[in-house]
Amino acid sequence: MASPQDFDSPRLVAEEFVGDNAAAVSVSELSSRLKRMVEGEFGHVRLKGEISGYKRAASGHVYLCLKDDSAVIDAVMWRGSAGALPFVPQDGIEVVATGKLTTYPGRSKYQIVVERMELAGEGALMALLEKRKAMLAAEGLFDPARKQPLPYLPRVIGVVTSPTGAVIRDILHRLADRFPTQVLVWPVAVQGEAAAGQVAAAIRGFDAIDGAGVVPRPDLVIVARGGGSIEDLWAFNEEAVVRAVADCSIPIISAVGHETDTSLSDFAADVRAPTPTAAAEMAVPVRADLIDQIAALKLRSDRSIRRHHQRGAERLAAMVRLLPRRDAILGPQRQRLDDLAGRLGRGLERRITQARRDVDRAGAALRPAILRQRLSAARDRLAGVSRLLDAAHPDKPLDRGYAWVAARTSGKVVGTAAAARAAGAVTLHFRDGAIDARVERGGGRAYAAAKPDQPDLF
Repeated sequence: MASPQDFDSPRLVAEEFVGDNAAAVSVSELSSRLKRMVEGEFGHVRLKGEISGYKRAASGHVYLCLKDDSAVIDAVMWRGSAGALPFVPQDGIEVVATGKLTTYPGRSKYQIVVERMELAGEGALMALLEKRKAMLAAEGLFDPARKQPLPYLPRVIGVVTSPTGAVIRDILHRLADRFPTQVLVWPVAVQGEAAAGQVAAAIRGFDAIDGAGVVPRPDLVIVARGGGSIEDLWAFNEEAVVRAVADCSIPIISAVGHETDTSLSDFAADVRAPTPTAAAEMAVPVRADLIDQIAALKLRSDRSIRRHHQRGAERLAAMVRLLPRRDAILGPQRQRLDDLAGRLGRGLERRITQARRDVDRAGAALRPAILRQRLSAARDRLAGVSRLLDAAHPDKPLDRGYAWVAARTSGKVVGTAAAARAAGAVTLHFRDGAIDARVERGGGRAYAAAKPDQPDLF
């Protein structure tokens, strides 16, 4: 073992010597000792600083730095604590972080494990608000071109608000006074850590109703809350609520706080109302005024119709006065009709007289002697034609013992022996009947043989 005198002498291999009270320790042991000392000394601290390098990991844990003018300290916030934050941290925002100081041996550094984080006063809150407003405005969420007109007379109105506060009572009372309308209330918390998520979910829930089921789809949505401090109204400045308002396809009236209160949801909504009661007044017209207006319009319409009829009657009377009288229009036609009727009677009389004269002349020319001479000549011509027809009749020679031959199959007259041989079977027609015969070929001559039950003709 080395002596104490050798303590400051350079050595190749580390050795322990008598009286040495600084024994070598491992890095892990030193890190553990430092960790215990730091955590024991700074078990609970509150740090005020500006957020820098904010990052949310996929696990849900949050990593960031807190800094001031001359120093920086790392910070980590586990998922459970990060999920309970009432706002979304951003770089450049001054906060007060509450937690405990610890070390991270893996990187030989110390850090604060943040359990709670709050904005460092109203100034920091306003800075965060302005920064978020600029970011959302840059995305076009506040663009006037996105605004939708409100329906003139909505049949169903959806209201997103607390079911127990005075706001919903004021809205329902005002709607009942002006124009009774069906109202659907989506109850939400309007203040606290859960408020932003509930309000955003309610807005998207109303927008998701298709109207095909029992619950009707609202024609208008009112997002309302009473007045309060900027901290009380902060849920309506959260990004989730603002995006839900901007994305809603149903026209939205934002009525958050009193006249002097302004939230980011007001900029994203289609219309901002100074108070929840004013939102109800914007939503529907006054029923009595509407009835009076309709009655006035009906009166004007009736007067207009009467004036129209009166003026039409006056114009018709003026036109009637300008038209000629009926007798003046029809007089010449009546006279012409009488003239034509008279001429027609006289013309018929003349025509009948002329016809009678023609009949008398024709009757005088028809003498009985001439008719009898013509009838006698016609009878002689008819008798001559009859004799000629009788002599030319094809059956006349049959009376003198002749016969005519026809082919049995076709019925055509056979005039030569060759035709008879070609036909084979023939029919012989006599004056008193017909006989079927068969032509036999022999010696160049054709013989007609009668049927077996008939006598041989040759």
